[in-house]
Amino acid sequence: MPKMKTNSGAAKRFKKTASGKIKRKHAFKNHILTKKSKKRKLALRHDGLVSSGDMKRVSAMLSA
Repeated sequence: MPKMKTNSGAAKRFKKTASGKIKRKHAFKNHILTKKSKKRKLALRHDGLVSSGDMKRVSAMLSA
């Protein structure tokens, strides 16, 4: 049986933390930033966590 492959797109976007949670970046911080408030852009800088409903799917993409 061949080895499972990691989804390379997911590997670039998600990282596992030491406690086993999965870190992610926020969306909407790429372009058209002039109309977005400084407060909103500042909040989007910080990493978020993958929601509990998506943990199973994302961890399956990362596990190889």
